[in-house]
Amino acid sequence: MNGRMVDLAIVGGGLAGGLIALALHRKRPDLRLALLERGETLGGNHRWSWFDSDLSAEGRALLKPIRKVEWDKGYEVEFPRYRRTLSTPYRSLASADYHAGLMRLLPPDAIRLKTAVARLDAEGVTCEGGERIPARAVIDCRDFEPGEHLSGGWQIFLGRHMRTAEPHGLERPVIMDASVDQVAPAGNGGAYRFVYVLPLGADELFIEDTYYADDPQLDRSALSSRIDQYCRRHGWAGELIGHETGILPVVTGGNFAAYLDAGREPGVARAGVRGGFWHPLTSYTLPTAVENALAIAAEADLTGHHLAAFCDARARRHWRQTGFYRQLGRMLFQAAEPHRRVNIFERFYTLSGSLIERFYAARSTFLDRLRILVGKPPVPIGRAISALAASGKPLIRK
Repeated sequence: MNGRMVDLAIVGGGLAGGLIALALHRKRPDLRLALLERGETLGGNHRWSWFDSDLSAEGRALLKPIRKVEWDKGYEVEFPRYRRTLSTPYRSLASADYHAGLMRLLPPDAIRLKTAVARLDAEGVTCEGGERIPARAVIDCRDFEPGEHLSGGWQIFLGRHMRTAEPHGLERPVIMDASVDQVAPAGNGGAYRFVYVLPLGADELFIEDTYYADDPQLDRSALSSRIDQYCRRHGWAGELIGHETGILPVVTGGNFAAYLDAGREPGVARAGVRGGFWHPLTSYTLPTAVENALAIAAEADLTGHHLAAFCDARARRHWRQTGFYRQLGRMLFQAAEPHRRVNIFERFYTLSGSLIERFYAARSTFLDRLRILVGKPPVPIGRAISALAASGKPLIRK
């Protein structure tokens, strides 16, 4: 059974796929789109956050119609010996609001939920039920697939969304509270740990226990207990609204060309994390997802093979431009003893606010990089280069 011909078929209704569909429809409402998602909702069960300085004016305009939580008074960080409030506005988007926004903004016939895909090729998509959807171009936005070609560690987290019995009194997000014990779950191999807190309302909090670890092991019970302990420490009690978990790659090196070749379907474009678009150290994906969506919308008339080449070229350029952050990741995982990893982030947050903004946006200047690498007292250059050259472990989930 064959479906109607579409201009672009987008496989995967997560962050990258949905934003590409939105950008295309916003710029070219004449195009026939198919956004295929195997789940019951777009975006799954996630929360995406970003700094306002991460996005261009056009990027902000793309997200403007979708409900989000915004904090214009900045954010806080806390470490064992240091606490700071930074002025950069912060934003956060829940997947439920993302789903509702896309369902409202995209043509109803463009969205196909509960649609599993069996095969992709340059001329269309074959669904598991046998339906064929022919397309001028196909974009693969499915989840990241770990493999032997990339190396590094992992960012692991469990988040809890709760309604507090009393107003919590928190005015700003706490992006990184690393004053907590730097203890990894048993068998993890060492970690850098922090707690992330978003005040979503006067009596509503999102609390996430996060750690950078050598191995991709998520111990739900241990993380839930640590969130309980953190809430007791701050006097927060209330009812559970929801939760989410994640195991995100922190890529420190590897053969990116081989990674692209290993998952390549000739003539099929790739975007999102499957296409190699992420911040190597923070694992933030929304800024690159927005940039890619706008770039693809500007090239909406490309045929499948040309669009695939366009996206691959962007991915290779992104890999080259983010090499510095992979170097920092190697320093974090290989050069630093687990219990000393907190010192790296603590010193980083003593630097200027504008430098920190550029870091999160993956736009660090040459002088920024020198200031990040060389501490007070200075780290010997030879030792720093040796540490940065260290390689990680293959990203193969066990």
